[in-house]
Amino acid sequence: MIQSTGIRAALLSMVLLVISLGLWELSSFKPEATEAVSEYELLMGGADQEARVPPPSDVLRLAWTELSNPFYDAGPNDKGIGIQLGYSIYRVLAGFSLAALIAIPVGFLIGMSPLMYKALNPFIQVLRPISPLAWMPLALFIIKDSETSSIFVIFICSIWPMLINTAFGVASVRKDWVNVARTHELNAFQTAFQVILPAAAPTILTGMRISIGIAWLVIVAAEMLVGGTGIGYYVWNEWNNLDLTSVIFSILMIGVVGMLLDMALATATRAVQYQE
Repeated sequence: MIQSTGIRAALLSMVLLVISLGLWELSSFKPEATEAVSEYELLMGGADQEARVPPPSDVLRLAWTELSNPFYDAGPNDKGIGIQLGYSIYRVLAGFSLAALIAIPVGFLIGMSPLMYKALNPFIQVLRPISPLAWMPLALFIIKDSETSSIFVIFICSIWPMLINTAFGVASVRKDWVNVARTHELNAFQTAFQVILPAAAPTILTGMRISIGIAWLVIVAAEMLVGGTGIGYYVWNEWNNLDLTSVIFSILMIGVVGMLLDMALATATRAVQYQE
């Protein structure tokens, strides 16, 4: 029954995709101009140069060309989509990993200690609502390196969902399990690793899944600000070149990579829940 539902859902998704692409293609169709074009219009590019959203057929042709050689490097402003995505993924994973190294231990501390929760909560509530991009000017001034500043911004936006979910998951562990650990004379570290961590793992991974999604959103905006390399810079550079086909292609690639990152952590979350 579940397999049948999955097949029907996949078929429905394909039908919706075909309909959407068909409507997009039809809406992008522009009949040839039948009226005479003035000399001024010819000088300015003519009626055929009217701005319009490129059809999906153009995007697919560009995708085939770009994905056939995604790692070419023809200079600072001409790199393949694979290289640009590679820079962005590296920055996201670097900032995300640093955030995890801090957020998970601090989340454990907050979840296990009401005193630490009350002491740290005001700082969390003040810092958490600040837009990650608001930190970029300060990071550039202090660090003086756009690459490291981008990683710092990813660190800032990734830390809060992981920290809060970790603290919530740890605090929600059943008290009788902790009491049983105490009766077995387990110390705080043994209790944390052998009892609390397995019980809180699904909640922690959910926080990590939220964080990776936010990080991937933020890196695009950060790279638009600092420039140089990355998928955000690629989008902005193609917009400056008025190449809407490349802009749409890069937007789709951002969505695909974001989906793959989310799927990786979703799979880990399901694996942990299954083991329970």
